[in-house]
Parts: sequence; C-alpha cells; structure tokens
Amino acid sequence: MDHEQIKIWLEEATGGTAHVVPNSHPVTYVVPVEQLPAVLTDLHKLPDFLFDQLACLTGIDNGPASNSMEVVYHLYSIPFNKALAVKVIVPRNHPEVPSVSGIWRTANWHEREAFDLLGIRFTGHPDLRRILLPADWEGHPLRKDYEEQPTYRGMSVKYDREKLYP
Repeated sequence: MDHEQIKIWLEEATGGTAHVVPNSHPVTYVVPVEQLPAVLTDLHKLPDFLFDQLACLTGIDNGPASNSMEVVYHLYSIPFNKALAVKVIVPRNHPEVPSVSGIWRTANWHEREAFDLLGIRFTGHPDLRRILLPADWEGHPLRKDYEEQPTYRGMSVKYDREKLYP
C-alpha cells in the first residue's frame, strides 16, 4: 500500500471530492465532513490499509476572517508502518464533526479536548463535556477571537507578568 493507492481509493470512495494537501507531511487528505465516518472506518478496517492507531486529533481555528475551522486526524498503520492525515474543514459559526470515538477509543478524549478549547462539537460522542477547563468556564480559549473573562469564581483570570515578576 502506498499513498498513490490511497489517493485513488479516496477519490473513488468520495466521488472525487477528496484531495491531497500539496507538500504535506505526513501526506494529508481533505475529505468532506459528511463522508468522514465512512472514510475513516474503511481506513481503519480494510485489510489493504489497517490504520489501527489514531495518534492525534487536532482542532484548528482559522480565525474569523476565513470563517472556518479544521479537524485533522493523524493516523498510523502499525502493520504497514505508514502514516497519513485526514482533514475536514467546517464553518466556524457551526463547527460540527461526526465523532470517531466508535472507531478509535482514544478519540473520546481527543474530541473532548477540541470541544473544550475550540468549541468544535462532535455529534454522536458518548460524553461530550469539558475535559481541561471547569464545566462553568466561559468560552473556548484557543479560538482566535477568545476574550478571557475578567474573573472566575472571584479570582482574577488575567495574567499580569509585571505584577508577578517585577
């Protein structure tokens, strides 16, 4: 199995809507969000691929100007010693991606982290709630337009370096 075979398979599986990100390493394929579960299930289960490890799931906020967010899935096939990434792009005002926690159990916590810090919703997730911040925290701190709340439970949130290290 090589990346050219994967590219041909992806083009067929997505009806020609998937494409390769030029000069990406690992090789990264962009697929439509509605086709993500089927594509990732096949990459995981088909004997020609066997991408049995979700090494990382990364959420990206491209900012208000681009009005888009991305989720990148870094996959690894232990039997074939092959790595690749699959990316979906969603609108920033409604960042919703199907959960893949049913394919790779490790996606559970990765998706919760992306939800907590970026506000990306993973539909079908078994327990989508904050994982790093308190449940009553306001906003999502890794968004480009995030404005921190002045206080949290009576404590100042703003980090004033000069005050701490005069």
